[in-house]
Amino acid sequence: MHIRSAVAAFRFALFAALLVLAAGAQAQVAAAFPDTVPTGAGRWHDALAEFAKADRERPPGEGGVLFVGSSSIRLWPQLPQAFSHVPLVINRGFGGSTMSDCHELVRQLVLQYRPRQVLVYAGENDLAQGRTPQQVLASFQAFAQAVRSELPGVRIGYISIKPSPLHQRLLPQVREANRLLASYMGQLPNAEFVDVFTAMIDASGHPRPELFGPDRLHMNEAGYAVWRSALLHRVGTFDAAPVAAPAPPAGATEASVAAMP
Repeated sequence: MHIRSAVAAFRFALFAALLVLAAGAQAQVAAAFPDTVPTGAGRWHDALAEFAKADRERPPGEGGVLFVGSSSIRLWPQLPQAFSHVPLVINRGFGGSTMSDCHELVRQLVLQYRPRQVLVYAGENDLAQGRTPQQVLASFQAFAQAVRSELPGVRIGYISIKPSPLHQRLLPQVREANRLLASYMGQLPNAEFVDVFTAMIDASGHPRPELFGPDRLHMNEAGYAVWRSALLHRVGTFDAAPVAAPAPPAGATEASVAAMP
């Protein structure tokens, strides 16, 4: 009896040790290759559930302007009222999100609404988590390609990464990411890079603290006023091309079209 108990205890200890080793290995992989470890929709279950509830209670319709990204979008007070000249403005910001999250969840956040214009603010959290400007660019490129593959006529805008005082040490990476994204957007048809960074730094190149709240990360009313000024004449500006899904391949059957992703 004592021998069996000892064996059982040994097996349990061995199993626990293996679990610890596996968790440590996963953490090392996540740290070394942050873009290769998917966040999964589970991480954002509550935010997605909140969006779904809002859609059930008040279906937003198609053909609007959709803002997506991190907490700077989510916390924008009265966002639709800020652009009241546009009939339909949808806020799909979710706090703490990254550009790679926006790409991973593009169907739930963007495609299902079939907007005519998408404005993105994401990338700041990526840099804060240790990703490089090149990785931010790659995530945005994947996002833009996913959007355009289903909505070829949609207008895409990227709002530059802001110079938050809390992340002042990251300013070189922020500047480089903005440079890369501005260059990419200049080559992408029906797209634009919206520079809010320049208006948010002082003559010495430091973030303007009066535009931020006490946490030195999220903006106050003055900060959002800067954003609104930069975006006002861009929001609701569409090309003539309508938003439409790509035509099915020649000879495709009705069943095969329905099964297309």
